[in-house]
Amino acid sequence: MPCLLAASELSADQVIGAAYLAHAGFEREVEEALRRTGRAVLCWHGPLALTAEPPVEGPSGIPWALDTWTAPQLIPVASIKTAAAALRAIQRNWSLLSVDHHRRASLIEAALPPVSARPVVFPTPVPTAPLGGWCLLRPDLMLASATKTSPYAGGAPVLVENRTDPPSRAYLKLWEAFLAARAWPQAGEHCLDLGACPGGWTWAVAALGAKVTAVDKAPLDPRVAAMPGVSVLQDSAFALDPREHEAVDWLLSDVICYPTRLLALVRRWIEAGKARRMLCTIKFQGETDHDVAGEFAAIPGARLTHGSYNKHELMFHWARPEE
Repeated sequence: MPCLLAASELSADQVIGAAYLAHAGFEREVEEALRRTGRAVLCWHGPLALTAEPPVEGPSGIPWALDTWTAPQLIPVASIKTAAAALRAIQRNWSLLSVDHHRRASLIEAALPPVSARPVVFPTPVPTAPLGGWCLLRPDLMLASATKTSPYAGGAPVLVENRTDPPSRAYLKLWEAFLAARAWPQAGEHCLDLGACPGGWTWAVAALGAKVTAVDKAPLDPRVAAMPGVSVLQDSAFALDPREHEAVDWLLSDVICYPTRLLALVRRWIEAGKARRMLCTIKFQGETDHDVAGEFAAIPGARLTHGSYNKHELMFHWARPEE
């Protein structure tokens, strides 16, 4: 990925408008998405893409980025003591992105107030305390942003896994997406899980006390099918007519299909007015289709995210305007 300059070549008076943290392996998607907004990457510093322009506006921002540093500034670093003092003068809570100069960075971090980065047990409230991000570009130059879009150090929660009950690990990306949305099904709410087999998502929402209708031509894991509140409909997700279906609180979909087909399905359910919220996986085969991703993002009430538990896919969040 060619850039205008290297991070080591930045001067203290260089304007940095935003920095985007890429999930490992998705740097290309971040750079392509930035290019589509007219932004060029000045340089990459490890997984962090620096641009001169301000952050991309809108609920989705750059959806392939795990985190966006929205107010970055370059701070000369004369010593470990002055570096820590500069950060403390801005605010209390900071998370280090250690890309280079690890020893010096760790000494600065040790001089800052501690910030908990413990693994997250789902469901748990999303942190609300301000959290900034910082890194050393050179031993004498620091990049710091007092605000960033993710409330988690490293841009994403590290989830405590359940290694015994769910039939697959797909529930992890669902949990992460719920945290990104700051909302998840509550006890007694009705969820429709499309493409449910083997039942990872159904297990996750049933464990919250929600009622779940699991839809798939393939059979559900027997342990999940036997959970309280779970009913099974062996049918195609695309065979359901939302106009004839009862209203649901959550429409969930991890269906393997082309993004354009999922887009049509989502639009049908929105037009029918039969779901309060949606959370669907947009799975890309081959090259990333940024155009269709843009069509999802343009739906009123929509937001796209990419989490640390996602593969080559985006999560489509949608809520009715009154939600």
